[in-house]
Amino acid sequence: MDCMRANKLKLNPDKTEMLLVNGSPDQMMDVRPVLDEVTLPLKEQVPSPTACQPANKDTLQREIEVLKRKDLALDQEIAQLSAEGYSLEELEDHISLLHEYNEIKDSGQMLLGRLAVIRGVTTRELYPEFDLDVND
Repeated sequence: MDCMRANKLKLNPDKTEMLLVNGSPDQMMDVRPVLDEVTLPLKEQVPSPTACQPANKDTLQREIEVLKRKDLALDQEIAQLSAEGYSLEELEDHISLLHEYNEIKDSGQMLLGRLAVIRGVTTRELYPEFDLDVND
């Protein structure tokens, strides 16, 4: 738990469960385990994914219609962009460049974060030093 606190990590009670190793669930009915100030549910108290109700036919039909309309709208948008002179290759190049930009930006953010930890400041405090815009 000290490691979690040191790294400012917290438990999510919706994604954390406790397995009762000794005893019966009846013995634990009034016991609500707490770990790092988070009350944990017992395994029996967490609904299984199979407990979800399947969608009925009408709901599925409406979802299909919505998806068909979105597909049609995207087809129309593609046709319009093609008519304006844009090409699929240009789009793929643009997307590739955006991915590269995001990877470089993520690396920069990671380095700023490490530098902030070393200096004992926030990353926001480092932005002016490197002439960066906080909203960028």
